[in-house]
Amino acid sequence: MAVGKEILTKIRTTQSTQKITKAMQMVSTSKMRKTQERMRLARPYAEKVRKVMGHLAAANTEISLPILEKRDNIRHAAIILITSDKGLCGGLNANVLKKFFALVQDYQQKGVSVDVVCFGSKGLAAAQRVGLNVIASATGLGDTPHLEVLLGSLKVVYERYNNREIDAVHMVYSGFINTMKQEPRSEILLPIGEDVLQVKPESKHSWDYIYEPDPTTVLDFLIHRYIESVIYQAVSDNMASEQAARMVAMKAATDNAGNVIKELRLIYNKSRQAAITTELSEIVAGAAAV
Repeated sequence: MAVGKEILTKIRTTQSTQKITKAMQMVSTSKMRKTQERMRLARPYAEKVRKVMGHLAAANTEISLPILEKRDNIRHAAIILITSDKGLCGGLNANVLKKFFALVQDYQQKGVSVDVVCFGSKGLAAAQRVGLNVIASATGLGDTPHLEVLLGSLKVVYERYNNREIDAVHMVYSGFINTMKQEPRSEILLPIGEDVLQVKPESKHSWDYIYEPDPTTVLDFLIHRYIESVIYQAVSDNMASEQAARMVAMKAATDNAGNVIKELRLIYNKSRQAAITTELSEIVAGAAAV
C-alpha cells in the first residue's frame, strides 16, 4: 500500500502544521488582549496633552512656531509608514502598503518629492524594493512599543520640518476597530491642524497658566510630546491590529488543516478498503481456480 503510506505521511505532516497554527493562534490571542489594554491606556495621555496645548495656544495667540505654520506650497513630503516586523497576519500589511503606495503616487503625480520613515521591517523592505528615499527607520519593535526606539527617527523628521526641507508629514498605519476588522489609515501629522488646538470650553471661565521659562518654549515642548504620543498610539494600534489579524489567520489555517485531514482520512480509508477488496477477490479467484 504505497499510496496509503503516502497519504498517512501527508496526514501526519498536516497534523504537525495544525499544532503549530493552533499554538500561534493561542499566543496571538493572549498578546492581543495585552496590546488592546496598552492601546486603551495610551489615549488619555495624548488627550490631556492636546487639551493643555489647546488652552495654551488660545491664551497666547501671538505665539509663532515653524511647526504651526501653514505651508500652501508643498514641495517635499514625508510619510511615516507603520507596519509589522513579522508576517502570517493575513492581508494586514498588504492593505497598509496599498494605502501607502497610493499616497506616494498621488504626491509624485503632483511633482512632490517623497521621503519615507519606516517603523517595521515589512514596510522598510517594501519601500527599499521600489527605490523610495528612506531617511530613517526602526525595526524589531517587538510586542511592546518603546518610545525611545522611535525618538531617533522622529528627531530626523522634526529637524527637516523646522529647516523647511519637508513641508508636510503623513502617517500611514493599520487602525484597530475590533477583533475581526482592521482598516488602513492615513493621517496628516504636520503641520498641526487647527482642529487639534481647538478645545471645547468646559465652563464660562478661561484657562491661563504660569509659564516657566516662557509660553513659546512650553508650547513647542508640548507639541513635540503630542506628536510622540500620536505616533506611540498609532504603533500600539498597529500592534493590536497585527495580533488580531494573526489570530484570525491562524484560526482559519487551523480549521483548514482540520478539513484537509478529514479529506485525507476519507481518501485513505477508501484506498485501504479498495486494497482489501482486491485481495479478497484474488483469494476467492485463486480458490475457485484450484
